[in-house]
Amino acid sequence: MKGTLYLVSTPIGNLADLSHRAVEVLGTSDIIFAEDTRRTRILLDHYRIHPRDLRSYYQHNEASRSEEAREILARGGSIALASDSGTPLISDPGFRLVRLAIDEGADVVPIPGASAALAALVASGLESGAFTFLGFVPRSGRERREYIRSLKEMPRTAVMFESPRRLVQTLADLVDELGGGRRVAVARELTKVHEEFTRGTLSEAAAYYKENAPRGEVVICLAAAEPAESEDLAAARRLAQEMAQAGSSSKEIVRALRDRYSLERNRAYALALEAAEEGKS
Repeated sequence: MKGTLYLVSTPIGNLADLSHRAVEVLGTSDIIFAEDTRRTRILLDHYRIHPRDLRSYYQHNEASRSEEAREILARGGSIALASDSGTPLISDPGFRLVRLAIDEGADVVPIPGASAALAALVASGLESGAFTFLGFVPRSGRERREYIRSLKEMPRTAVMFESPRRLVQTLADLVDELGGGRRVAVARELTKVHEEFTRGTLSEAAAYYKENAPRGEVVICLAAAEPAESEDLAAARRLAQEMAQAGSSSKEIVRALRDRYSLERNRAYALALEAAEEGKS
């Protein structure tokens, strides 16, 4: 018989966000592995779920619990893995357990639900069609410096977790490395009573949280880096500026840009207007 490992997503704040399917799985699985049994017990009591067995599963007992899991799955049993909040394995323990279940030929079944990373992203106001989730920002040292440096040319929206105690310093470090103009959204206390989104530039967010000490769990969504300008576009921009300074009309500039660099009319016109505005300042 094949056993089953369920990966159960739990609420990130508001207990009403647990799905009907998750309630059923938590109530019928042979055992629930929970990162913190005390927090999971609160959720179970709220939904009047009486688990058959509830045991801790966290970073420091993964090895011993994995052997227990192997025995349960080998006899066709079912295990529900629940993190403190959100989706298991997303900056939470569980990867080792999933690999074990796959190696044992057990079914691995995700029970979708809350995810702080996705909740923050979709309400951030930043591009969400493609994004990169980077987990927690490293606390210090070389790993932290390289992590922040990697964001400088990140071509997609970056989503990361941060402690409220380190948020002010992280925003300051991001301003130092990336400049203050990059767009950012900081989500705090998602789905809870004091849920808050701070949207704006890195400089604005850094100034806000320097004056308003953050509390609760934090997600940072950072806008993608602007793509580097091609050599042709940079040359076209310079030509537009030179022609504007020489007194050429916007129509003449557009024609020259299209003839020399094969630019689309809208792009050539935008460069001509930009050059004209710069010439006035």
